[in-house]
Amino acid sequence: MYRIGIDLGGTNIAVGVVNDRYEIVARRSVPTGAERPAEEVIRDMGDAVEEALRQAGLTAVDCASMGVGSPGACDPQTGVVKRAYNLNWFDVPVCRMLHQRFGIPVRLGNDANCAALAEVVAGAAVGCQDMVLITLGTGVGSGIISRGKILSGLRGGAGEAGHMLLVLDGEPCTCGRRGCWEAYASATALIRQTRQAALAHPESLLAQVEEITGRTAFDAAGQGDAAAKAVVAQYAVYVAAGLTDFVNILAPEMILLGGGISRQGEALLAPIREYVATHCFGQREGAIPTIAAAKLGNEAGIIGAAGCGFSTKRGGISYGDTSSPCIVGKSRLSAAKARYSPSAKRTAPEISPGPFTVCDLLPSPEGAALHLVHGGDRRSGAGS
Repeated sequence: MYRIGIDLGGTNIAVGVVNDRYEIVARRSVPTGAERPAEEVIRDMGDAVEEALRQAGLTAVDCASMGVGSPGACDPQTGVVKRAYNLNWFDVPVCRMLHQRFGIPVRLGNDANCAALAEVVAGAAVGCQDMVLITLGTGVGSGIISRGKILSGLRGGAGEAGHMLLVLDGEPCTCGRRGCWEAYASATALIRQTRQAALAHPESLLAQVEEITGRTAFDAAGQGDAAAKAVVAQYAVYVAAGLTDFVNILAPEMILLGGGISRQGEALLAPIREYVATHCFGQREGAIPTIAAAKLGNEAGIIGAAGCGFSTKRGGISYGDTSSPCIVGKSRLSAAKARYSPSAKRTAPEISPGPFTVCDLLPSPEGAALHLVHGGDRRSGAGS
């Protein structure tokens, strides 16, 4: 059976059709256009899904479910993106909108949580019980695996690490605060830092680049440019300072870096490891985790989103939020629809928890126990 995964980013929407071996058999990517209303973005998401299905020679009825990995605070119980500042989304019932179009169960998860789950079932952290994935993109996201399960917190709100305070009264953040880690460690922040260095050092290679991207400083640093080296060194400190807090609080076995910046490899990872080792509690004798780049790259978000709500286990890892409902019933969907107002997103009231309806009984790979999810109640059995 196939599943559809949608990785919703601030810059691009990546869609894939995923099989039971966690392989993407067809994909489609389109620009997000985050400045537009949510309805237009979700329409494009649906168009990309249809194109990916055509590539795979499938239709929606061939798929068990669809999952969306979104930045920001997501409520998997209602299928509503509560707050996604980089998208300017507030109380958007994305699951209802997609279900109305495709008629199959649609589930929602935080994008970094989805990527973390993908890495522990099919990537660099297979079998790891305690790990953290940090995604460095338009913003900074984090997925935390603790004792084999996603640390999701109240209404799925945990893991917004990008909004930890790094610099008091520092750079403005999209969330409304100043000095958040995201404002210093995201790819967006790196581009800003590179532009500032280019203006301050007109003799630098940075000033000769027509379009500055997240790679610009690393490319120029590799050519020996002094200003670019300084940008890369400072950026590594910003990233590492936040990672050190994770080490001190959680003591994970592994920390993985995802997002496009992670493809810089040891140019980024080596100084980060050194900083963490010398600044974490206990220094080099402390609980220093393995720090590496995520393996699945852009595939992680798709695979993890497709796994939202999987009722299976692999390698002792809970793959997906098996307590979250398929968003197909009307009781929660009508509440979500009533609360959602594109013209008044910031003042939309909270959605009260209520009864929800049917989930599916999915086959488990590798003989794992099956879990029937209904109304938040989990029952396991050997296939009955």
